[in-house]
Amino acid sequence: MEYRYLGKSGLKVSVIGLGTNNFGRRLDADASALVINHALDMGVNMIDTSNSYGDGYSEEYIGRALEGKRDKAIIGTKVSSAVGDGPNDGGNSRQHIMVAVEDSLRRLKTDYIDLYQIHWHDPHVPIEETLRALDDLVRQGKVRYIGCSNFTAWQVCEAAWTSKTLGISEFVSVQPRYSLMDRGIEAELVPFCESYGVGILPYYPLANGFLTGKYRRGQNAPEGTRLAESDRGMFTDANFDLLERLEAFCEARGHSVLELAFAWLLANGAVSSVIAGATRVEQIISNARASSWQLTSYEIAEVGGIIDAVMPGN
Repeated sequence: MEYRYLGKSGLKVSVIGLGTNNFGRRLDADASALVINHALDMGVNMIDTSNSYGDGYSEEYIGRALEGKRDKAIIGTKVSSAVGDGPNDGGNSRQHIMVAVEDSLRRLKTDYIDLYQIHWHDPHVPIEETLRALDDLVRQGKVRYIGCSNFTAWQVCEAAWTSKTLGISEFVSVQPRYSLMDRGIEAELVPFCESYGVGILPYYPLANGFLTGKYRRGQNAPEGTRLAESDRGMFTDANFDLLERLEAFCEARGHSVLELAFAWLLANGAVSSVIAGATRVEQIISNARASSWQLTSYEIAEVGGIIDAVMPGN
């Protein structure tokens, strides 16, 4: 397993991270522990969760699984989403953050969180209030690094400028939706992160599972797969055109499109770790192995040409 620095911080994370939004929803405590333990065995140390995943059970199951081996994992969790019906049970206020972090620490059975991320931008709360609250947690030792998720380029820039101006902790990472089929962040967010040393933690790298190779044009989705109940708008002719051309590119090189999905993201040096969910040990193995394919500059250009030809402007 390869490790990279998380942005410009001194923290090293595995280039393949474990997403846990299925813990507490599709997986119980034992199944979650099996996935986590195998991930650790494969060298995956980045475990990403949120206080809202599985109604808090994701954090709880992670805490149970890591008892006695907390030092083996880098835990990234999030705050912002509503976790109750009260007026202060969500958002990015100091009030909510200070309550939520204690709940997360308790569920995770730990006295510190490696990476505490703001899950969503909150237009109703000044970013200074949010950042000062996070800085206090860093100073208290409850949080070691801070980051954000689902922020646009200008929102990350505003946060960076505010932290620098105030001399307080800065976001070291941002977690956006990013894949071969969803390249919207390349216009502004990626260049900003490259210039200012903010680590990118892509989620949905397999485009809701479309890039796993399980789906075929004109055929029903395999039972039990992510897109079986709803195709989430993925089953279009344009998407299948792209998938088939990418598969041909991979087959000519002895790889799968799943491996390409990870390799293509990791070809960008600003990407610190690719967050990929897993519900089975086999998925952990295939995700971890995908990191071994290092694309050449010519292959990167060829893939870009394929995407631009099939989906211009993507």
